[in-house]
Amino acid sequence: MKKCTWALASSSEEQYHDLEWGVPVHDDRLLFEFLILEGAQAGLSWSTILNKREGYRVAFDNFEAEIVAGYDDKKINALLANPAIVRNKLKVNAAVVNAQAFLKVQQEFAGFDGYIWQFVGGRPLHNAWKIAADVPAFTPESDAMSKDLKKRGFKFVGTTICYAYMQATGMVNDHTIDCYRHAEIKGKYS
Repeated sequence: MKKCTWALASSSEEQYHDLEWGVPVHDDRLLFEFLILEGAQAGLSWSTILNKREGYRVAFDNFEAEIVAGYDDKKINALLANPAIVRNKLKVNAAVVNAQAFLKVQQEFAGFDGYIWQFVGGRPLHNAWKIAADVPAFTPESDAMSKDLKKRGFKFVGTTICYAYMQATGMVNDHTIDCYRHAEIKGKYS
């Protein structure tokens, strides 16, 4: 079966492509996980983050936003010494700030899911890219998401990160049209 070309770079990327990428996510815990992982990716390859994903889950208490929001300096310093994650002080601190902002959004909108999916009208956008080079780095929707998240105090949520987040959480289906997953996802989540 034909797959998106980027998925063939490694077994971890292929598995992620085949099972997760582009599948709509409505679980707040998983939405928070992807928010933190996409921010951690800034300036790095997604394969680096995928290879550290389990380390992140352990280090960040399985991405339970209520726990992460309460991290103190001692916990942050432990994270900065943990080789299982990207040890970048700005990104680690942003995870804590983002957890606090995430909880506020959950309270205001009765869940993060309802808030974040408004940027695509509550339904996945199914694109029809012929080749990977056609896929944009950002869109008007990711611009709007980035602007609103920043207004709410989130960090590491530029428009490019937001678009990658939209792809990861299935808000957009950016599998190329020759990839078997494009039709599968479009058929199941239209």
